[in-house]
Amino acid sequence: MVSLVTPVCEFDKPAPDFALPGVDGEIWTLEKARGENGLLVMFICNHCPYVKAILPRLVRDTRELRDKHGINSIAIMSNDPAQYVEDSFDNMKKVAREWDFPFPYVYDETQEVARAFGAVCTPDFFGYNRDLKLQYRGRLDASRKAPAPENARRELFEAMVQVAETGRGPEDQIPSMGCSIKWRE
Repeated sequence: MVSLVTPVCEFDKPAPDFALPGVDGEIWTLEKARGENGLLVMFICNHCPYVKAILPRLVRDTRELRDKHGINSIAIMSNDPAQYVEDSFDNMKKVAREWDFPFPYVYDETQEVARAFGAVCTPDFFGYNRDLKLQYRGRLDASRKAPAPENARRELFEAMVQVAETGRGPEDQIPSMGCSIKWRE
């Protein structure tokens, strides 16, 4: 497992479009996923310890962003499940059900969407404003392979609330860290 750090936020870069199958049987597009005040695009997977460490907080924060701030979220799984069976579509369905994901969980089988976004690891977060211009490319919080302390600052949540209110993300962002995306050969 290779740990990587995400690049710095390219403010105002437009969100790439996509059409991906969700574990709910729907085809999800950028337009269908967006919220009134923006969209959080998350590259996650089932097997990564960095993702597992944040799942309770991720579910809490994305639900609150949707319900109170008009920011929707979508999670994209771009790993090659031939390398990690835990990341299969059937297992994606199980994880989404087990954690009661308040967002669509979709599969990027060709990995073209991950490449279009420039995703490098899981988790990798892209926070967009209502105009679908990039405003956040940082971490959820101080968690690594283990959850951060309970009183850890909710960095992604606070940034996306700011995006909802002002259309602009914070200038200072700490990159996300996680397992490399498992690219097909």
